[in-house]
Amino acid sequence: MVKILVIEDELEIRSNLLELLELEGYNVISADNGMTGLLGAIEHTPDLIICDVMMPELDGHNVLQALRQEPKTVGIPFIFLTALADKGDIRKGMVLGADDYLTKPFTRSEVLTAVESRLQKQAASQSQASLIQQEVQEFHAGLNNDQAALFTDMRQQLKDAAVKLDIVTNILKTLPPSEQRERSIALVQNVCAAEIKMLAQVPNFEYLLETTLAQNVS
Repeated sequence: MVKILVIEDELEIRSNLLELLELEGYNVISADNGMTGLLGAIEHTPDLIICDVMMPELDGHNVLQALRQEPKTVGIPFIFLTALADKGDIRKGMVLGADDYLTKPFTRSEVLTAVESRLQKQAASQSQASLIQQEVQEFHAGLNNDQAALFTDMRQQLKDAAVKLDIVTNILKTLPPSEQRERSIALVQNVCAAEIKMLAQVPNFEYLLETTLAQNVS
């Protein structure tokens, strides 16, 4: 059963949401402020979160920011519920990683449409991730010894390159436009060129990067 966490400090609104969602067959958990909501999200790992913005102790923006920094909750679909309708508030929520926005007063149809849409997108994303993982496993199973050794070397090279590039990028961020900055950019280009030359030895290495780079460079 799909589990939804509702974080809302106003009792009447919270009760209405719980009743509405439970009638649709969802397993609903509630919290009356941001702090208890944050703890509840980490404890129960819901499939979706509906959260008010303006709350005591911890507001919705802070809740979302904390959840996006926690590996266990980073990918949970998040819908803001608020009486605020100004563009600045909506933009801030979206920048933090909110998936949708509902403005009070809301209708039953608006809530259910937002919930169903986010759950469908999450399911599609998970299905795609499973398919990619299966393709990667099948690819690994088909490697011969030489290819496996080359792939392992490529993975290590990419990890090493990522560290180098991160260092150079941090340097670039601190420099104003200048000759020194151009030399740093050239260094980045040289590092990338070396890794690309190594990758060119692998057949279909573009496919390898698309399907495995996110996992290997971590």
